[in-house]
Amino acid sequence: MKTNEQPQKQDMGCGSIPKLLAQLAIPAVVAQIVNMLYNIVDRIYIGHIPEIGASALTGVGLFTPILMLINAFAMLAGSGGAPRAAIAMGKKENPAAEKIVGNCFSLLLIFAVVLTGVFYIFAPDLLVLFGASQITLPYAVEYSRIYILGTVFVLIVMGMNPFITTQGFAKISMMTTVIGAVINIILDPIFIFGFGMGVKGAALATVLSQAVGAVWILHFLTGKKTILQLKKCNLKPEGKVIGPCLALGISTFVMLSTESLLSVSFTSSLSKYGGDLAVGAMTIITSVSQLVLMPLQGICQGGQPIISYNFGAGNHDRVKKAFFTQFKVCILFTLVCWSAVMLIPGVFAGMFTGDVSLAEYTVWALRIYMAGIFSLGFQICCQQSFMALGQAKVSLLLACLRKIVLLIPLIFILPVFFENKVFAVFLAEPVSDILAALVTTITFLTGFNRILKNGPQK
Repeated sequence: MKTNEQPQKQDMGCGSIPKLLAQLAIPAVVAQIVNMLYNIVDRIYIGHIPEIGASALTGVGLFTPILMLINAFAMLAGSGGAPRAAIAMGKKENPAAEKIVGNCFSLLLIFAVVLTGVFYIFAPDLLVLFGASQITLPYAVEYSRIYILGTVFVLIVMGMNPFITTQGFAKISMMTTVIGAVINIILDPIFIFGFGMGVKGAALATVLSQAVGAVWILHFLTGKKTILQLKKCNLKPEGKVIGPCLALGISTFVMLSTESLLSVSFTSSLSKYGGDLAVGAMTIITSVSQLVLMPLQGICQGGQPIISYNFGAGNHDRVKKAFFTQFKVCILFTLVCWSAVMLIPGVFAGMFTGDVSLAEYTVWALRIYMAGIFSLGFQICCQQSFMALGQAKVSLLLACLRKIVLLIPLIFILPVFFENKVFAVFLAEPVSDILAALVTTITFLTGFNRILKNGPQK
């Protein structure tokens, strides 16, 4: 295995950029899509449970803010540590890169203990705060508490997988999520319908599949085929190692944690103006938006090792070529997605529910909410490229722009100016998407040459 993968890693400094991006991005996209299936498959099955499907789907959707926070802490370590490790490898400092891997793993275990305890205890109160009604709360609590018990597995899968990709082992990284998702897809109908466990079965299937993925990752990173090995001697947390990783990962953390705050803002406003039907539609819309965001993240995840490695090695021409190749792919992808959602929204709504009223409502809302997704190609590519170049501060500021500065305030401001309050809430998304994309793209393109000239930050 190592002999097959190692040349791919060495080629980052001299191979064809489009070919390298394809080799790394395609498995990363597949991995992101498959990872997305963990939650989407649950919702598809839950939405089709006889008689209670619509209410159960709405209840599970209310767990989204907690799910986003768990993911945010995973990526705080993963997205912050992986680029740092890649830059160190570009400098030929593999022992320093291994120290980063070990420290980030320990950080994830600490997060797991704290998050499991806090969320398990306060889940019912949080779900009510998020907009759960007397009808949807029981389903939300049943699903969330089982999922929360598997937090450690989620953190390991999401937080450590980037360290596999950043070494050039894209196929191994992809298999992490493929194996888990296939198990989840198989177990879901067995537990939900076969054993009659309902939403509890969906959560249990997800936890078990994540556990298998976590074992797979640890087996690889402690084995002989990896370049950077997870070693016991590197597990003791050191501030000088963790600090720079947290500084870089904080922007992704803010992006994901504000997704949680954003979800709360949406569900509370929609519950106020549109009731359970509007909240149920938002649950479906969130899943559809992941069909765009997750592959987009995968494209950038594939480009990150190329940009980071060559930035660390001082190969500025290759950094530029890698960015602009990734830039074009991201824009093309989001344009295709935008066209599909605008033309055939009913297909996406029908995937998640057989309830006619919910499906019709979702079709209407989906076109509004996703009207600006074409701009995400600009936004995400430039945002993630700042990460790949180790630009923690500017990345954090831009992460705050779309969600905290624009979107969340617009959710509450726009209904003041529109008679149709629900329309105004959904409209906040495309307005913030387009404005944030303009600012982020201009900021990146105007500062790109200066970043390259100054070189990696210490």
